[in-house]
Parts: sequence; structure tokens; C-alpha cells
Amino acid sequence: MRFPRNVRIIRGQFDVAAFVGVLFLLVIFLLLQSAFVFTPGIPIKLPQTVDLPGTTNLTVTVAVDAQGQLYFENQLATESSFKARLSAAVARAREPLTLVVQADRAVTHEILVKVGVLARDAGVRDALLAVRQNPVPAPTGPQR
Repeated sequence: MRFPRNVRIIRGQFDVAAFVGVLFLLVIFLLLQSAFVFTPGIPIKLPQTVDLPGTTNLTVTVAVDAQGQLYFENQLATESSFKARLSAAVARAREPLTLVVQADRAVTHEILVKVGVLARDAGVRDALLAVRQNPVPAPTGPQR
């Protein structure tokens, strides 16, 4: 039996409409999927900066939302409970702890100072403010 050698798989023009339809549906599904994902936690808008050094010490984190509420160890904390729990964390640690404050942009300076005083009273020596790094660094000056 002989097979013809001039047989082509695709005859005529390539129909793109089906592929465009599938691609369009794929884009819609990807866009909708990102809207349905629930991100647990507290919505905090960190201030942005270019590049700051971090720390090599052990860290504990406290979050302060826009209303000034403190969240320590993923739980809402009053000032007294925050100080007590932070003192317990400092006592359990074998080396000095650094407090990382994740404060919303809307938090006042007064609340940040109050968190710093509570941390100092609990025995924390160093505290850092958490920032979000800019995806594109700011220009440094005229380029030549």
C-alpha cells in the first residue's frame, strides 16, 4: 500500500479564533482568581523606601494598624498585655532581641513612641521600623 506524500496536516489558513477565545478565557480566570484569594492577617500599608540594612539578631514582631491597635504574636494586645508578653519573650531568649515594628503609614508618631517605651521597659534594646522596598529605586541624580 502506498501513502501519498503530498498530504498536508493543515490545509488552508490557520484558524486563530479558537485559540484567541481560549486565551481570553484563561486571562479572565487568572484575573478573577486573584480577587477571590483571601489573605489572612491585618491590612497594613508599610511605608516604602529604597534600601535599608536589617539585623542579624533574633527578632520579635509587633504590628500596629491604622487605628493604633497592637498585634503581638498574631493576636490583638493591649499595652499592658503587650509589655508582659514581650518581657516574657525577652526572658526566654538567650541573646538580645530586636523588636521589628510593622506600622501602617497612618500611624502617628505618638503611638510609635509609646511602642518604643513599652519595648524599652520590657527589656528590648533595639527596635526597627519595617518598610516595604520600592520595586524600582529612585534615580540618584543626572546620568551622563
